[in-house]
Amino acid sequence: MIPKPLITYIETAIIPRYKEFDKAHNLSHVRTVIEESLALARQHPEADERLAYVIAAYHDTGLCRDRTTHHLVSGEILMADSTLRQWFSDTEILLMKEAVEDHRASTDHEPRSIYGKIVAEADRIIDPDITLRRTVQYGLKQNPAADKEWHYQRFHQHLMAKYAPGGYLKLWFPEGKNAEQLKKLQAIIADEGRLRQVFNRIFEEEK
Repeated sequence: MIPKPLITYIETAIIPRYKEFDKAHNLSHVRTVIEESLALARQHPEADERLAYVIAAYHDTGLCRDRTTHHLVSGEILMADSTLRQWFSDTEILLMKEAVEDHRASTDHEPRSIYGKIVAEADRIIDPDITLRRTVQYGLKQNPAADKEWHYQRFHQHLMAKYAPGGYLKLWFPEGKNAEQLKKLQAIIADEGRLRQVFNRIFEEEK
């Protein structure tokens, strides 16, 4: 059970920060990650949904500084938030900090706890259209002046590196819905004609 005052604090002091971030990390994103984290926590009796909730809420707050180290900065923000000590012990706060640090898809180590796996999995909501659109959106945000072909090459390279078989994306719950969705996404990536068609449509809608 998540205490109501904790929910109020997160809803008023933490979640609004996502209004300042890009389309791929906005309010809709954090709410989705919270929802998915809680669903996963409920499937694993050893997980405390209070911790899963807070971790999900803070996981991308470090984007206020930069993208490269945002997972580490997010952990620092959580750790430094003295308000959380009303509800959590030092041990729990450290556990949450580590989970936030471990959520990034490109991290080179397995999450250190069930909580890291939960937020990492929740953050990888794989819906082919959403994933492809977010990839285009990120490229446009980073380099809006580049031409369409540059954006396609970046889009293709990123998808191959992250989502194609052998890519760096790791799923921690192979029985989960992400695994099924990843197969659908991989089928699109493998068909370059179809992939370019999808890119062209999204690019025209987003540019």
